[in-house]
Amino acid sequence: MTSSLPATESADPAFLEYDTWPVATQLTALWQSQLAAAAVVSSALPALTEAVEAALPRLKAGGRLVYAGAGSSGRLAAQDGAELEPTYNWPPERMCLLIAGGSKALLNAVENAEDDAAAGNAEVEALALTPNDVVVGIAASGRTPYTIACIKAARSAGALTVGIANVPETALLLAAEHAVFVGTGAEPIAGSTRMKAGTAQKIVLNLLSTSLMTGLGRVYKARMIDMRSRNAKLRERAVRMVINLTNCTEESARIALEQTEGHVKSAVLIALGAEKKAAETALSQSDDNLRNALSRLGLARTSLCT
Repeated sequence: MTSSLPATESADPAFLEYDTWPVATQLTALWQSQLAAAAVVSSALPALTEAVEAALPRLKAGGRLVYAGAGSSGRLAAQDGAELEPTYNWPPERMCLLIAGGSKALLNAVENAEDDAAAGNAEVEALALTPNDVVVGIAASGRTPYTIACIKAARSAGALTVGIANVPETALLLAAEHAVFVGTGAEPIAGSTRMKAGTAQKIVLNLLSTSLMTGLGRVYKARMIDMRSRNAKLRERAVRMVINLTNCTEESARIALEQTEGHVKSAVLIALGAEKKAAETALSQSDDNLRNALSRLGLARTSLCT
């Protein structure tokens, strides 16, 4: 019976007396296990690279990014997806979350929801996926019926599918076009995949979404130039970005941002001497890529403002 368990469910012999250890020893061991989980992600980078490179043309063509998962994995996916709009101005209608049990499952356990493959099929069907859509399924064991059903249905619809799991050659990885395996092994607390597996999953999601947003032109010179300036802190960050990217004065940066309603990309072009209409046109003709728009307008990094 025990031998049939996936690695994420088995007990780690090194932790069998964990509950008897002093707190300091417990914390040190848990911390070390987290470091080990992060290190394992390196082996998944080639597969992740292929997934990102395959996804970018579809998203550039207007496709949606869809995350599918259950329990802890679904919640991690929800967190990553929720941060894409404020950080990169990713349109909310192009970020879809499929989580077993629905929105209620974000805060509460929904019994048996992860076993409902029919719900996964129905929810994917309701999205009316196209070949430009990208669906990412995530499950520590790779055996979650709901998530597997989502990926199978998405692939049948022609969408690009990516599977992320912590156990090799599982049904989820076999169902997905791109399989990203992160072998974190046994957990410090047997079966508690919110720990090592969850840490590795969060890292993979961070890498995946950040690389996608970068490839979509929403990052320039390692800055989140598409962020939504919705509060005082972010508005000041936008000012600093324009100053740093153009060498203009603070006053000029604020004026440029006022003209663009806080849109950093356009403000950078204006601070470098472009008229507002010309800036908007250049971005539109450059696939909203600031680097390409700068080249199109013949603007150097050196500020033209005083």
